[in-house]
Amino acid sequence: MATDSFPGMPRPAQRVVIAIAPDRRRFREWVGEASPEWGAAVAFPLSRRIVLQGQRAGSDAGDPLNALRHELAHLALHEYLGDLPPRWFDEGYASYAAGEWGRQEVLMTNMALAFKGMPTLDELEASFAGGASAAQSAYALAYRAVAELAQTNGSGGLTLFLRYWRESRSFERAMRRAYGMTSADFERRWRQRTRRQYGALALVSNLSLAGLLVLFILLPLYLARRRRDLQRLQRMREADAAARRRAPTTLMES
Repeated sequence: MATDSFPGMPRPAQRVVIAIAPDRRRFREWVGEASPEWGAAVAFPLSRRIVLQGQRAGSDAGDPLNALRHELAHLALHEYLGDLPPRWFDEGYASYAAGEWGRQEVLMTNMALAFKGMPTLDELEASFAGGASAAQSAYALAYRAVAELAQTNGSGGLTLFLRYWRESRSFERAMRRAYGMTSADFERRWRQRTRRQYGALALVSNLSLAGLLVLFILLPLYLARRRRDLQRLQRMREADAAARRRAPTTLMES
């Protein structure tokens, strides 16, 4: 199959147990309290287990096949690299491997990119624990970081980088050897390119939304004002016509 392997890595060899929860209550019981409330699927690398929401999952659970591939990518990465990857790379790689292109839509409306700038990789790492909204932005930025790496080395993609990381057990040494740049160089490049690409889109999107909101608020006020003006003009016309009708009588009496 075309999707039985993952970018930059050999085909996984370990067996995986996939449990499908019949309802949300059972899902929460199986994944435990440590998993975030917004999670639709959870992977457990140590036990090689994945828990998915079943047919009663809400619309926020997304495409179950994409969710499954995302979690399988977590397990494949752990099988290849163990505990080496930080959270931002783990989540970014899983999103990239699952083809979650929609992650980038979050960045198109993220005003923080336009006004506050991009986070550092350390700040990105911490933002996964900042609640549902912050986590969605973190997933999108992590996806962009891994996609940036995958596109840096032409057709080689992530293959050499992941191999060197596995051999040296050092992100920095793997980065220098595979891409000829330091981790600081990569971080600077990722921050600049992502903000340049999505910061302006976020600004335009939010300004458009703000414009629609202002229009929604001001249009009824404008229509009410115009109706009052028309009514006042009509009364003035009626008063003027009445005055003209009285004018001849007044002249004859004098």
